[in-house]
Amino acid sequence: MPLVATPTPGKGLISSENHTLILIDHQSQMSFPVRSIDVAVLRLNSAMVAEAAHGFGVSTILTTVAAESFSGPVFDEILAALPDCKIIDRTTMNAWEDEKVLERVNALQKDRIVFGGLWTSVCIVGPVLSALDQGYEAYVITDICGDVSDEAHERAVQRMVQAGAVPMTSLQYMLELQRDWARTETYDLTTGIAKKYAGGYGIGIVYAKSMFGAHEGGHAQAA
Repeated sequence: MPLVATPTPGKGLISSENHTLILIDHQSQMSFPVRSIDVAVLRLNSAMVAEAAHGFGVSTILTTVAAESFSGPVFDEILAALPDCKIIDRTTMNAWEDEKVLERVNALQKDRIVFGGLWTSVCIVGPVLSALDQGYEAYVITDICGDVSDEAHERAVQRMVQAGAVPMTSLQYMLELQRDWARTETYDLTTGIAKKYAGGYGIGIVYAKSMFGAHEGGHAQAA
């Protein structure tokens, strides 16, 4: 029998209902030695993901390591985007070994977990490999992760992918949540976040709208 194509999204795509987002250790001290990505870009990407998760109603876990004694506060942009998300502080480098984090994971009952945080080779590799080992699907937003060198970051991503994790980027994450520009209820949310955090793409949205009233989806809007 020949295959029949249908307008159905692939099972591997992210939606607001099918995953839990875990943001790990986006903290001051953890960002100081990051060299694999510009920290300013990392903050913008992290803010994009946090605002998108909040706006689309994604179940989200926010966790830190030794916040008061060593690593410091979470990036302000993340806290502003997720004001009602209780922070779980840990002593473990591997968040998957913290009982409070796993209590939250189990309560949310999602088999797909999307991870991002600092550092890639320690605080992301640990929970990703642990989650995969226990039968969860694991996705990693690689440009909200960072490490002490390009080598450390790339080897960590490679290790996770080889174990079965799916890599993606912050802009890809947000646009995959939107997926259809006809979804008018989240159109302004998505383009608004892009204008603030998505670099040249966001500037392009502003330009198109201001110069000739265009918007994503191909139809001009009234000024």
